[in-house]
Amino acid sequence: MITAVVVLNWGMFTSTSPIVLTEAERSELETRCRTRTLRAEDVMRARVILLLADGFSYASIQDKLDCSQQFIKCWRARFVAERLDGLYARHLGSRPSADADKLEARILSATRQAPPDGSTQWSCRKMARHLGVPHMRVARVWARAGLQPHRFERYMASNDPDFETKAADAIALYLNPPVTGRSG
Repeated sequence: MITAVVVLNWGMFTSTSPIVLTEAERSELETRCRTRTLRAEDVMRARVILLLADGFSYASIQDKLDCSQQFIKCWRARFVAERLDGLYARHLGSRPSADADKLEARILSATRQAPPDGSTQWSCRKMARHLGVPHMRVARVWARAGLQPHRFERYMASNDPDFETKAADAIALYLNPPVTGRSG
């Protein structure tokens, strides 16, 4: 009687072979499983790899951890290819829009100007309304540039033609106070 063993090949590994861990890798994965400070998804990945190393089948891991077979395959392949360094999420995010640099320049340029409503400082929401953009976009641009416009104090220039002479007289009073007849 001839018995055929079917081995499924999923790229670099076979579904019947357990993952072989070094002592350091096992220790690190067990630490990740015990910690309470990592994100739950990082702990889940560590548990999947440990269960695979212990020889559990995909079906039993699915039942234990309530995850999909695709999830197990993905992280197994990543671990086999890159070991512990491969167990992090790779969110590619979205590409910045084509006009992102222009908008950032507009926000930074408008930040240098006084608000049109006569107030002394900008807020994220006030700037966003002024430019017609989301307030979080303004906040991110300011954070990236290290700006905190709510802490700026603006100097308001006087329209008085005699301002310089009046300011000089006021400063002179501070520098040379008048002598009064009283002794202290």
